[in-house]
Amino acid sequence: MAKKGGAKGGAKGKEKVKKEGKKLSALYEVSGETITCKNRTCPKCGPGMFLAKHKNRIVCGKCQYVEFMGKKEEVTEEKSEEVKEEVKKE
Repeated sequence: MAKKGGAKGGAKGKEKVKKEGKKLSALYEVSGETITCKNRTCPKCGPGMFLAKHKNRIVCGKCQYVEFMGKKEEVTEEKSEEVKEEVKKE
């Protein structure tokens, strides 16, 4: 019996496009004779495992350790004046 539904399994003639990974020059900074790492290391896994930077968090790929980056409140002149007045009253 013939199979129903046409061809299955996707296109066989297409080539897969391989993504390029991060270059080592993107992970390290060289200044003079010193080399420093741009990313932080994982506190659980220790040195050698780096934390990946995302939009709102940093994550370890090995142990799934996550740190969320909170919103930083900008101190405006009005807020700083209000705080100074409160301190003077006390």
